[in-house]
Parts: sequence; C-alpha cells; structure tokens
Amino acid sequence: MKVEVKLFATFREHLPPGHKESCVLELAEGARVVEVMETLRIPRDLPNMILLNGRQGAPESELHHGDVLSIFPPLAGGLVPQALPP
Repeated sequence: MKVEVKLFATFREHLPPGHKESCVLELAEGARVVEVMETLRIPRDLPNMILLNGRQGAPESELHHGDVLSIFPPLAGGLVPQALPP
C-alpha cells in the first residue's frame, strides 16, 4: 500500500534524499505509524504531533492505502515578554 508522509520543521531532515516536504512510502498492509517513524529514523522518544488524514493519530494507529500521515516535531514559540522602559 502507498502512504503519503509529510514531515515538518526539523523532522524534514529525515526525508529520503531529493524530498523536501513529503514522500510516498510503500508499506505492508497493516503497517502502523510507528513503523514509518522507524523507517525514517524519527526519534520515538521526542514528543510530537501526529495527524492521520487531518485527524489526531498515534504511533499505534494503523495505516491504509492512500492515507496522508503528517508528523510534527515538538513545537515551541510565542512571544517573549520584554521589559518595558522605566
């Protein structure tokens, strides 16, 4: 089966050579998200956000032909409070 995998931010370095944002992987029927993470060498111990067809997924989620899997690294950011001048 074929699954499109989209990686974001620093996880894009795990894509196969020549791919910038996503790739299509050929997987065995019944494959799970964790197998994609292992194949692409995405550290499992990092907290991340997984979307499967635009909905929340998990490492144990089963994949199906034509699925779109999006994996985000830990997110941080926001405004940094600045001191106001006296």
